Amino acid sequence: MPRLLDAMRAGLIEYYPASRVLDVTAPLSDEQAREVDTQLAEKLSSAVETAWQPHNLVRIVRRLVEKVDPGGRVERARKAEADRKVVVEHGDHAQSELIVSTRSEVVSACYARVDAMARQLRKKGESRTLEQLRTDIAVDLLLGNDPGAQVPQAATMVYLHMPVDTALSISETGVELDGYGPIPGALGREIMTNPNSVLRKVLCDPGTGDPVDLGRSRYRPTTTLREAIRVRDRECTIPWCRRPARHCDTDHLQEWARDHGPTSLTNLAARCRRHHRMKNTPGWTTRHDPTHGTTTVTTPLGRTHTGERTSILSPKTPKTPARPADPDEPPPF
Repeated sequence: MPRLLDAMRAGLIEYYPASRVLDVTAPLSDEQAREVDTQLAEKLSSAVETAWQPHNLVRIVRRLVEKVDPGGRVERARKAEADRKVVVEHGDHAQSELIVSTRSEVVSACYARVDAMARQLRKKGESRTLEQLRTDIAVDLLLGNDPGAQVPQAATMVYLHMPVDTALSISETGVELDGYGPIPGALGREIMTNPNSVLRKVLCDPGTGDPVDLGRSRYRPTTTLREAIRVRDRECTIPWCRRPARHCDTDHLQEWARDHGPTSLTNLAARCRRHHRMKNTPGWTTRHDPTHGTTTVTTPLGRTHTGERTSILSPKTPKTPARPADPDEPPPF
């Protein structure tokens, strides 16, 4: 990948994100890797600065790998699923890690359930932090103990975005798992046809690829409005944050109490709790355009980071009008 190497030499990308790119492209042939390298360089030449950050860069590369080798992605996913495992890694200070390696939508659903239980206990007055509660609840569930909280099955819901042509097996691209990124179309259809999956139709504008909006006016968003925000934003809107929108706060861009901002789709955005609180911290400036999904953050040091929301579907481009036939031109046969 010579262009990736050139970017490292120019100081545009550091070793860690470059190594992540190599991990994603490692199964490809040399020819396919060079194709990804060329397309990646073209994308990054006009991309915003945050595209070079590790998580963003890996997502871009995953989409390129899906485009260059769609069939191989399914085969690699099958092999990885067959190699699923549980690993114990002992660390320092009498602490260890239990690592469960399995399919991403399963892990996302497990985390969603543990997170929902932790937040329920916090509302009941628990003094433990959310991180401590999530850890203790996960341990209780594995040991068969009662974690002290019960949540409905809907609490384990994860969002899977799939174009209708991929659902019908006409295409193999365009499937996205929130918080993770693109996954093979075949795996998306398996999730969709699982008897325990909950399907919900989301209409998208074919011109922009964005979901059609809906909303009301009051301080606390309705369940429908919150879900519309989560489907639209998919993740925390801060450029470098990849926390799924279903684990985020629904934040008023124009303050409801101070600036009389409406509780509507055009004035709400998904922000994780940390970045929600950071918004009003002195020295930090955040501007978000919910219509176009663009967020600009200026740090206390004066550095500006800009992120753009990736549409669920690829917008349809208008066809080039046919050139009028020349009466003097011979027929094409």
